[in-house]
Amino acid sequence: MRADLHAHTTYSDGSPLPEMCRAAEAAGLDAVGFTDHCIVVDDEFGRRERYDLVETYERRREAIERFRPRTDLTVYDAAEVSYVADAEAETADLLAAAEFDYTIGSVHFAGEYDYTTASGYADASEAERRAAVERYFDAVVAAVDSELFDVLGHLDLPERMAPLRGHARRSDYERVAAALADSETVPEINAGRVHDSLGRAHPDPAMLDAFLDRDVRFVLGTDSHSPREIERRVPALREVVEAHDVPLTEFEPKTVVQ
Repeated sequence: MRADLHAHTTYSDGSPLPEMCRAAEAAGLDAVGFTDHCIVVDDEFGRRERYDLVETYERRREAIERFRPRTDLTVYDAAEVSYVADAEAETADLLAAAEFDYTIGSVHFAGEYDYTTASGYADASEAERRAAVERYFDAVVAAVDSELFDVLGHLDLPERMAPLRGHARRSDYERVAAALADSETVPEINAGRVHDSLGRAHPDPAMLDAFLDRDVRFVLGTDSHSPREIERRVPALREVVEAHDVPLTEFEPKTVVQ
């Protein structure tokens, strides 16, 4: 594992950039990408106010540029953008203006469904839970088809939540694999819950063959928010790649000046 393409700083919900870089160096990486959360437009649920990278990415870019001479790492100025189907034009405009080194597109919510918290599903029926998961995969396929993003983030996020876990079907993964096979978007192996509630990486290793059958290759992201998470998750990702013989792509972000 050469690069961690998914990490967060204090410009969203992570830790100070210098501390994250030092942890990446200690983990033996050559490169790290800072992909703070970005929600482009507000909605009736007030989700936009969670993260303000739209207003702060230029300040973060300045901080990254100041830090680059102090490290041997290649440090990428990137973003994790929440995909919203009816905001594709606004998202495209922001990405064209921001010129990030690359972008991760992730589905965190779709309409009334929020996939970042389990609280809304605790009392839901099995049919309602399945409907939420099916809506999630509809949005994931739409995100891939939009061709807005370089990387597809944690492609089975509902698995992180106990009420929704196990409601994804093989056909859901096959739909995503088919979309990726016809796209320039590259999926990630994500370690965001490998030591927590889920206990494994995304996507479900039992479903990896659905992607391998279509020659879909992956990049790697720890989804870390703290130095300790980088320290623990980099070895875990290496183990996943080795254990499941995960094919990795030679994905190259934009050239950055060190």
